[in-house]
Amino acid sequence: MSTELLAPLDLAFWHLESDTHPMHLGALAVFSPVAGVTRQDLLELLGTRAAAIPRLRMRVRDVLLPVGGAAWFADKDFDVHRHVRRAVLGRGDFMAEATRLAGELMEQPLERGRPPWQMYLLDGAGDGPFAVLVKLHHALADGMRAVAIGAGIFDQVAAAGTGRGAVRRRAPLPPRPWLPGPYEVAGMALDRIGDVGRALGVGASVVRASRLDLRGTTALTATSSGTRRLATVDLDAGAVQRIRRAEGGTANDVLLAVVAGALRRWMLGRGDLPAADPRALVPVSRRRPGGAVTGNRLSAYLLDLPVGEPDARERLRLVRTAMERNKAAGPMRGAGALAVLADQLPALAHRFGAPLAGSAARMLFDILVTSVPLPRSALSLGGCPLRAVYPMAPLARGQSLAIALSTYGGQVQVGLVADGKALPDLDRLSSAVHDELRELGSLLPTVPAPA
Repeated sequence: MSTELLAPLDLAFWHLESDTHPMHLGALAVFSPVAGVTRQDLLELLGTRAAAIPRLRMRVRDVLLPVGGAAWFADKDFDVHRHVRRAVLGRGDFMAEATRLAGELMEQPLERGRPPWQMYLLDGAGDGPFAVLVKLHHALADGMRAVAIGAGIFDQVAAAGTGRGAVRRRAPLPPRPWLPGPYEVAGMALDRIGDVGRALGVGASVVRASRLDLRGTTALTATSSGTRRLATVDLDAGAVQRIRRAEGGTANDVLLAVVAGALRRWMLGRGDLPAADPRALVPVSRRRPGGAVTGNRLSAYLLDLPVGEPDARERLRLVRTAMERNKAAGPMRGAGALAVLADQLPALAHRFGAPLAGSAARMLFDILVTSVPLPRSALSLGGCPLRAVYPMAPLARGQSLAIALSTYGGQVQVGLVADGKALPDLDRLSSAVHDELRELGSLLPTVPAPA
C-alpha cells in the first residue's frame, strides 16, 4: 500500500489524543471453545490474519506538505507480535473478569510510533469461553471501517479473501511527491484559503439551523482521569423489533429510548436527575455504497434524551419525533454536522486547534450513543463460534460515558465505556438498560415483555 495522507477527520482524531486521554475505539468479541483448538493455536491465527491486513501494517508520520499534515506509511519494522498478545483472566465470572481486564487495557494509549492498534486474546480459566479485545485508534477507523478491518480475523472473511483475511480494498494510490513544484504550492495555498471560507460557511449554517445552546455541567461530564471502566448488556433483538412494529419508527429509535430510560433510572438512583435533558451525539455514516472504506466518514445528529419524562412510551414518542426531524434536515445540515467542518479545515488548523476543539465537545453534547452494524451471518475464529460482540466507543474529553450498540445472533449487545473514577457505579447503569427494555415492552399490550 502506498503513502496516503490522513483524511481531515482522521487528522483531527490523531491530534485530539493526549497521554491522559486516549482516542481509540474497540470491541470485545466473545467465543465458545471447540475441542482440539488450543489458545496458542488461536493466538498464532490472530497474528497471521492481522498481519495479512495491509492497513494494520501502516503507521502515521508527519509530512512536509500540507503543513501540519500526516500520512500513512508502511512500517518497515512491523512485527505483529508487538500487537497481538495473550492475557490470562482471573478466576471468577468470565464476563466480569473479561470486562474488568478489558477496561484496564483500554486505559493504555496506543504507541504512536507504531501502527496504532492492539489485539488481546483474553484467556478464561479451564475450557470455558475466551474473548478477543480489539483496540483501533480512531484515526485508523470509524465504526464501519473498524468492522471491515476487524472482520479480517474471522474464518469466513479470511476464506473469502483467499487467505489474506481482509475485505475488498481500493487500488493503491500513487505516491505523493515530497516536494511539489511552485505552481502546485500556490494552488495548494489557494485551496486552503477556500477551505477555510467553506468551513466558516458550514459552521454558520449549522449554528443558524440548530440554534446551538452550550451545555452546562451534568452527571455525564467529568474531568478526564484517563481511567476506563467497561460494562456489557445483552438485549433481546426480537423484543426491540416487536416494540418497533407496535409503536412505529425504527429499531434505533427504540434503543435510543431505552438508553434515555436507563439513564433516568440510574440518575434517579443517584439522586441526580438534571434540570435539562442530556444531549446525545448520534453518529451517522456518510459512506456511499461501494465507495472507499478508508478514513472516517462521519456526521451526526444531536438528540435531547428525554430523561425528565416519566412515561416510557412517551419517551419513545419524543425520541422518534426528534429523530424524524433530524433525518428530515439531514446529517449535513443539523447541529450534529460539526464533524463536516473537519473536512474543510486545513491540516495546520487540526494540529493547533484539536486540543481546544476536544475540550469544547462537552459544551455541545453530553454523551455519545452509536450503533455499529455487524455482518448478519454466523462468524467463527479457528472454528470457535462467535457468541457476542460488544462495541466500545471512545470518550470525548470532559465526558464520563459513551454507549455503543450492535446486533448479532438475535441479541443487541451494548458496550458501555466510562471514565473509571467518574462512574464507579457503571454496573447499576447496565442493569438499568435491561430493566428499561423490559418495562417498555410490558407497557404495550401486544408486545410480550422479554424474559
